[in-house]
Amino acid sequence: MNQRPLRIALIAGETSGDQIGADLIAALKRLYPGAQFAGIGGHRMRRAGCDTWHDASELAVMGLVEVLRHLPRLLKLRAAVVQRLRDWKPDVFIGIDAPDFNLGVERTLKRAGIRTVHYVSPSIWAWRPGRAKKIGASADRVLCLFPMEPPIYARYGVDACFVGHPLAERF
Repeated sequence: MNQRPLRIALIAGETSGDQIGADLIAALKRLYPGAQFAGIGGHRMRRAGCDTWHDASELAVMGLVEVLRHLPRLLKLRAAVVQRLRDWKPDVFIGIDAPDFNLGVERTLKRAGIRTVHYVSPSIWAWRPGRAKKIGASADRVLCLFPMEPPIYARYGVDACFVGHPLAERF
């Protein structure tokens, strides 16, 4: 019986997320050499082997006015990507940073029975630790860059683990 390859979907919405995604893909390829990667990313993720359905630059909007101006396009893009992900049936979805876009995707996919991971915790430790509960409603697991983050998530019953900061690894 032929089993299909492991399917890992990722969305990165900015340059830093593209780098983190490329590093993650490289590490996952060592563990799962036959895995398939698809989603939204930039040139680094493409070079690492991700089939990018959209470029990360399509999500890169900042500031309230710019976000409002692009909101209809972003909502339409998110709905289309969610449908494509549901059709592709990934084994896991990994939202890399970009919480305003990714948490909605994660919440929808989690409700559809797809495992979800949020990589790069929003700064709950600096402000709004109660946001951890909302993030846990979207993500089955949160991958944290700082060691003080998992205990905050644990107070809200959210599965979170410290994976280290990618910049620290480079130095």
